[in-house]
Amino acid sequence: MIGWLEGRVRLKRPPVLILDVGGVGYELEAPISTFSGLPEIGASVQLFIHMVVREDAQALYGFAGEGERDVFRQLLKVNGVGAKLGLAILSGMNGEALSRCIQEGDTASLTRLPGIGKKTAERLIIEMRDRLSILSATAGAGLVDVTAPVPSDPVSEAVSALVSLGFRPPEASKRVAVLDTAGLSCEDIVRRALQGSVQ
Repeated sequence: MIGWLEGRVRLKRPPVLILDVGGVGYELEAPISTFSGLPEIGASVQLFIHMVVREDAQALYGFAGEGERDVFRQLLKVNGVGAKLGLAILSGMNGEALSRCIQEGDTASLTRLPGIGKKTAERLIIEMRDRLSILSATAGAGLVDVTAPVPSDPVSEAVSALVSLGFRPPEASKRVAVLDTAGLSCEDIVRRALQGSVQ
C-alpha cells in the first residue's frame, strides 16, 4: 500500500492531480483544501495517500495533512459514503466544521454539501459521533489561500471540478456565475463556491 508520496506537481485540475515521483506519474484525487495549498507546477510537494484497490481499478487520494486523511478514512466507514462523497465533504468544510456539525446534529449545514441528502446527513451524525476525537485532531486543517498561478481558463475548470464533486452542471455553473472570479485561480473559485454552499 502507498501511504506517502513526495514528488513534483505535473498537473493540477481539481479534483485530479498528477505527481512526478522519480519519473513515474501518479494520478490522484484530492479535496479542494489540499489543492489550495499546493505549490506551482514543477515544484516539489509531499502528500499523505489513501489507496483504494478494487477489482476494476486502483485509486489514490492525496491529502496535505495526516489528520485530513484520517477524517477521510473515517468518512469512508460510514454506510453510503464513498470516496467521491468523502472528497466533496472535505472540500466543502474542514475537520473542525464537520466535527461541530456532527456534535450539534446540524443536518441543515451537511445537506448543503453536494451529494448529501437528509438521510445521509443523519447517518453521518449517528455514525461519526464516536469518531469526534479523530476529527478534533484536524481542527486547524481549514481552507487556505491559493499560492498557485492562475490557469488559462479557471472558470470552466472550476465548473468541471464542482461537477466532479457531485454538483449537477447547471447548479455548478450557477454557483460560479454569482462569484466575482476576476483574477482568481480555479481552486479559489471552487473553494468560494463550496464555502457559499455551507454558510
